[in-house]
Amino acid sequence: MLNLVPEWAQNYQAFWDGIRKRNLWFIKLRYSAFSMLLIFFLFAAVVLKVEFSKTQLIAISVINISILAYNFILHRVRKYLTCDTKKFNPLDFSLLQMVLDLAALLLLIYYTGGIESPLYMLFVFHMIIGSLILPGAVVYSMAIFFVMLFSGMIFLEYFDIVPHNQINGLFGFHLYQNVYFISLYLATFVFVILSSVYLANGIARQLYKREQALVDSLHKINTAEMEKQRYIMGIVHEIKTPLTAVVSFLDLILQKFLGPLDEVVEEKLIRAKKRADEGIQMINDVLNISKLKLYNQFDVDEFKPEEILCRAIRKQKSAADAHLVHIEYNDVRKEKNKIKGDKFLLDIVFSNLIGNSIKYGKENGKVIVTINSDKENLFIKIIDDGLGIPENDLPKIFNDFYRASNARKISSEGSGLGLSVVKQIIERHKGTIIAISPSEIGTKDYPGTAFEITLPINLKQ
Repeated sequence: MLNLVPEWAQNYQAFWDGIRKRNLWFIKLRYSAFSMLLIFFLFAAVVLKVEFSKTQLIAISVINISILAYNFILHRVRKYLTCDTKKFNPLDFSLLQMVLDLAALLLLIYYTGGIESPLYMLFVFHMIIGSLILPGAVVYSMAIFFVMLFSGMIFLEYFDIVPHNQINGLFGFHLYQNVYFISLYLATFVFVILSSVYLANGIARQLYKREQALVDSLHKINTAEMEKQRYIMGIVHEIKTPLTAVVSFLDLILQKFLGPLDEVVEEKLIRAKKRADEGIQMINDVLNISKLKLYNQFDVDEFKPEEILCRAIRKQKSAADAHLVHIEYNDVRKEKNKIKGDKFLLDIVFSNLIGNSIKYGKENGKVIVTINSDKENLFIKIIDDGLGIPENDLPKIFNDFYRASNARKISSEGSGLGLSVVKQIIERHKGTIIAISPSEIGTKDYPGTAFEITLPINLKQ
């Protein structure tokens, strides 16, 4: 199969998206063209009193209906095309559309007077469109091929080898037998066609070169970003090692393996351990987001979502008990189907969200985790009656390093990366997450927050 795709664009999704949009635009335009041709011939026959023979009427009707028929088939087929250069792809689909349209147009011109037909200028329109999409060699080949077909048709009519379909009422004399007119007509037609292809394809080639330069730049930026993330992961991991050792020593001391502690000293050590734990959590957040940005692939398994949610609740139970927060779990699904996704990454999502609800909750507060579903999506809602999020902060809380203004006022520290990681994981799973504050169980002093997550049940990679 002829490979029409430039090498730089083979794995460039924006290129394929553009081709798909143009193909759909051509299909919609063709529906309009069918209606316009119908109106045009009716107007010519009724208003302008142009007389069509029976053969012409039958041929024009068949051609017009054929355009509608193959356009309908193309509309149905386009959604099944893949961006595989070794198979029939959207760019090959564009070429097929051009060939079908030009063949239909050639037949319409023949049955509407040949060289006398007013429809011949549509050739120029089609070649300009083709020049903006297809490679230069292909467009020039098509232009030359159809110019030869068109010229051959005109000369076959001139030598009376094929019948001429005169449109009575359009001209009072015959132009198809005037050799001087034919010569000037064809010379002008060839010049306009090739000039249009040259100019349009030149513009398209410049745009492609700029797009190629953009792709190369994006590739270099992505490579630099990956190197940066590797560097960050290496440095942060080295920082985590001594900090973890400090926490281990503090645990030994606080558990009084080294002897009894003075109350004042013990209080200071507890505060030191708390700060050290917060530092480790911040490091883990940085490592998680670096991994997400560094590795595009993730494991897809089939599993029960309730297992991940219950595991996240169990992991946060000690923190909930310390804050006197009650966690309520509700599974209201009618059918408890499995879903597809990365269990490890989704565990990070739910642990983070439930942990935040506890961390920024109130004493004797409540966290409600609800799971529901329909045929296509899973819906998880995590609500609390805690600190809440100010209205001005809601659009920004999923940004890297951003923390809500009221969260910064309390003693707990944070990196501002937790919710950013959560959003990236959800989007990696083709899902959505939104934050709402106040929540439905909030109060005036403690408005609370609700996180609503939607995940597809059958994840398509």
